[in-house]
Amino acid sequence: MKAGRTTNIASIIPLLGAFVGAAVVMGLLGAGLIMPTVGAAGAVTRTGVDMFDALPSEFSAATLSQQSKILDAKGNVIATPHDENRIIVPLDQVAPVMQKAQIAIEDSRFYEHGGVDVRGVVRALVSNASGAVNTSGGSTLTQQYVKLTLLDTALKAGDTQAAQAAVTQRGLAGVTRKLQELKYSIQLEKEQTKDQILQGYLNIVYYGDQAYGVEAAARHYFNKSAKDLSLPEAALIAGLAQNPGTTDPVNNPERAIARRNVVLDRMHELGLITDKESTDAKAVTFDRSKITQAPTACQAAGENGYFCDYVIKWLELDPSLDQALGKSLEERKAKIFGGGLTIQTTFDPDLAAFSKQQLLARVPQGNSYQIGAASATIDPKTGAVKAFAQNTSYAINNAAWDQTAVNWAVDQKYGGSKGFGFGSTEKAFTLVTALEAGLPINTSVNAKQAGPTQAASYTNADLPDACGVPKGAPAWNVRNDETAGGQMTITQATARSINTAFIALAGQVGVCKVQETETRMGLHRADGNPISKVGPSGIILGTQEVSPMTVASAYGSLANNGVHCTPIPLQAITGPDGKELPIVKPGTSNCTPVVVPDVANGVASIMSSVLTGDGTAKASALDGGRPAAGKTGTTDGNKQTWFVGYTPQLTTAVWVGQPVTQKLVLDNIRLAGTTYRTVFGASIAAPTWKAIMDRALAGQPANGFAAPSDTVSNGDKVDFGSVAGQTVANATNALQAQGFTVTVGRRVNSNYRPGLVAYTNPQGTANRGSQITLYISAGPAPQPQPQPQPQPQQPQPPATPPPAGVGNNGNGNGNGNGNGNGGGGPG
Repeated sequence: MKAGRTTNIASIIPLLGAFVGAAVVMGLLGAGLIMPTVGAAGAVTRTGVDMFDALPSEFSAATLSQQSKILDAKGNVIATPHDENRIIVPLDQVAPVMQKAQIAIEDSRFYEHGGVDVRGVVRALVSNASGAVNTSGGSTLTQQYVKLTLLDTALKAGDTQAAQAAVTQRGLAGVTRKLQELKYSIQLEKEQTKDQILQGYLNIVYYGDQAYGVEAAARHYFNKSAKDLSLPEAALIAGLAQNPGTTDPVNNPERAIARRNVVLDRMHELGLITDKESTDAKAVTFDRSKITQAPTACQAAGENGYFCDYVIKWLELDPSLDQALGKSLEERKAKIFGGGLTIQTTFDPDLAAFSKQQLLARVPQGNSYQIGAASATIDPKTGAVKAFAQNTSYAINNAAWDQTAVNWAVDQKYGGSKGFGFGSTEKAFTLVTALEAGLPINTSVNAKQAGPTQAASYTNADLPDACGVPKGAPAWNVRNDETAGGQMTITQATARSINTAFIALAGQVGVCKVQETETRMGLHRADGNPISKVGPSGIILGTQEVSPMTVASAYGSLANNGVHCTPIPLQAITGPDGKELPIVKPGTSNCTPVVVPDVANGVASIMSSVLTGDGTAKASALDGGRPAAGKTGTTDGNKQTWFVGYTPQLTTAVWVGQPVTQKLVLDNIRLAGTTYRTVFGASIAAPTWKAIMDRALAGQPANGFAAPSDTVSNGDKVDFGSVAGQTVANATNALQAQGFTVTVGRRVNSNYRPGLVAYTNPQGTANRGSQITLYISAGPAPQPQPQPQPQPQQPQPPATPPPAGVGNNGNGNGNGNGNGNGGGGPG
């Protein structure tokens, strides 16, 4: 017992000496506030002073982590992403009663001391030196603020050792921490006012149940701002600061009330509240119905969770934000979730809600066929993302196919799926390639005959370029949705969506050229890779997987006179200081010319036919005859169906198909009271597109597309003369030298020697860059052989002589062969 006591005293002596040194530095000894034991202090005072002087004195208040805000286009909050649920507020936005309650229970002499409560420090030092954990406090509010700041800084830096040091209580390490807090506190009180220190404390302190700072606590526990707190509410929150993990009212309501009453008693003892105020406040019960859960990023965004998720991932990944948010993912996340940013987006919540309503009206959520639907709408002139929707509920880690966090409207890296085949919506890119090659709108192609059950076959001879059918590969069999073939204009082929006509067109201009056009116009796979050059079906007939947002964006190039604007969901990002961060805004450097305007106008002229006349989507023309262009799309087995269309002001893509199984053929199904024998792009996607566009464009001028030039409409005519009578090789070289593509047609009879060119189609004049077919002579037609003439038959004598007395005709010679010059009389 005696030895133990001796050991304790021996350990206390140097610690007291250290404190004496600190006291000397603070001038406390000179003021006679502390009179240390001579034996304990005399030998170590100098050491204590030196130790205190060696401690750092530069204290920097850390930038506190606080939640950011994502706003829609109208300024309404969509979500508040955060690591810590904290909302920093100035002191004048904290109720005075809250300030008084916090000071009363934590540091009643806060406005009187210089950052150090001497009696409390001595008590804490002696307690720590004895090896006991100090539960009686002793730290001033300033010291607590210093400790919490050091802890926050260490945790953000990932420095676990420094974080542990910031809260250690025992032994020499605990004393060293106290002395460091002392020195920092003294320095801080010289640099900041009391109100500034109190404001910092109220914003950094943890109040339990994931509420950091007084504003977040007030909203969480009482559904109000800190400036509106009442006495019992303020006392309850103030009481949480000491032991937030065991006294918060959500998980420990009885302890919370008991602790609140301790605060009220202290306020009454200090004369801050009256007897009646204390009694009335203690009578108040905690109303659990006022508890509000702090939104956890996008889960609290409800219907707009998909957009929230997309925006956050876009902020994390887009290279245009390197200057504003940092180059590394860690830097960006720190600012997004803790930087107190105000993120103003382009999102139109009303249009998004209406889009979802229209999707659900035709494809109900949770339907037994597991058919999904999604839409994406952008402003083609700026790339601003206006809205997207799908027929599901936003949910994380849910096994149900219709309750998911996967966003079918966007690319995989932004939280999307692996994408969907987009079918004949690809045809727009083949049209661009054809018009760029000099083929006019009135171009005719010779389509192979095919129908729903009858396939046309294509080999390397039909599509010989590197992106076509490989040599030696099996024939590529292609069907049309309707039975069709023969000569037709590309406008007719577009309106009726004839696959074999577009294969003929792609064969003329080059399949690889079409793929290059797709890439240039912003089309890519949902996994982020370019459209593959392997296999013509993915390039010409849209069998590769893409997202609705990407197709809408690429079509936007045509709506915007050939200028492609990459999608951007942001209008501005503002820091906590109210200053805008440097970002690329919609319609600025995100826009690049990719198609000649005249060609874009020509394609719009062609694709307008889809919504008129015999077009596949004629029933979905926009209200009031508003000019629009677009294209239906359907993949094999009708598993994925689309409509993508645009006006000069807006572009929308609608997808309806199978997001999960992709096994069902969409035939003979019943959705929302309607039976569909076969689902095509015109069946559900097109009328949904019409409804969304009519709503979004209501009240806007019915702007049309500029008319294409005569060259685009009718072609650049070239007189190539005649190559009849030449060899196929010479004729081909001559025509290719003038920019034409050449194909060899059938053999025909002619007066030219067999094997030479008999004639061409067209003859003499053709559009520059068009295809000319050579018909090859099979020699003269064989002469017909003379046929034997039939011999005339001789008259046969009558079977019986004429009756007697008949008389003779004419000359009466009686032989009956007279010349009939006279009438006969009775014999």
